Order: sequence, then structure tokens, then C-alpha cells
Amino acid sequence: MDFREVCEWVVKFAEGLGVTILIAGSLLALLAYVRTVLARQRVRAYTEFRNNLGRVILLGLEVFIIADIIRTVTIEPSIETAILLGTIVLVRTFLSFSLEIELEGVLPWKRAEFLRKLAMEAQSGTADPLAPTQPGSSSLS
Repeated sequence: MDFREVCEWVVKFAEGLGVTILIAGSLLALLAYVRTVLARQRVRAYTEFRNNLGRVILLGLEVFIIADIIRTVTIEPSIETAILLGTIVLVRTFLSFSLEIELEGVLPWKRAEFLRKLAMEAQSGTADPLAPTQPGSSSLS
């Protein structure tokens, strides 16, 4: 088995892993949703379900980007595939960025400030532990 064949196998594995993450993660998020709904916490269930699905999508996208990079660099190194990879990475990065903002409820460059404010509110006893904009409020995190 030569280097190219190994890289093709690695790409197929990474793509399979990405699909597995999306399917298994979605099922786990759905199970957590059903469990929370059965506990009669419907608003919390919806918020957690959206957050969990967003995290699953983010992780899946990252794995697919890895597969695309390996394919472009080792298997099909050409200007056309490099341009295609750049486009794919830009689109996926924009999706990841948008999802992260939606999940965290704060811009990435303001996250440290947000967490300091949240910590001060928690110390003073004014923080809402189930607020939807609070990072890490998910049951799958």
C-alpha cells in the first residue's frame, strides 16, 4: 500500500467519522430532548436540543474540513482543488462561526468579557442558571 492509498483510506475514514458524528450526535440530542420533555421542562428541552444539535453540526463540519484538507493536499493537489478547498473551508468556517455565535449568544472576541460578567453575577446571586445565552448550559456539553 503506497502513500496515496493510505491517504485515500484516511479521507474515507474521516468522512465516515463525520457522518457518524452527525447521526449519533443527532440521536443523542434527540434522546436528551425527549428525556427533558418527559420531565415537563419543554422550554429548557427546546433550548438544549438546539444547542446540542449546533454542537454536533460544528464537530461534524470540523471533521469534514480535515478530510477535505487531506484530500486536497495529498490526493488531488492542483490549483482547481485548492480553490475548491478554499471555498469549502470559507463556507464551512462561516457556518461554524454563525453557529458558535448562536450557541454562545456572544461574539467570540467578547466571550472573555461575557464570562467575567457572568461570574460576577453568579457571585452576587443575580445570575439565571438556565438562561439560554449562558455558555455550557447544555446537557451534552
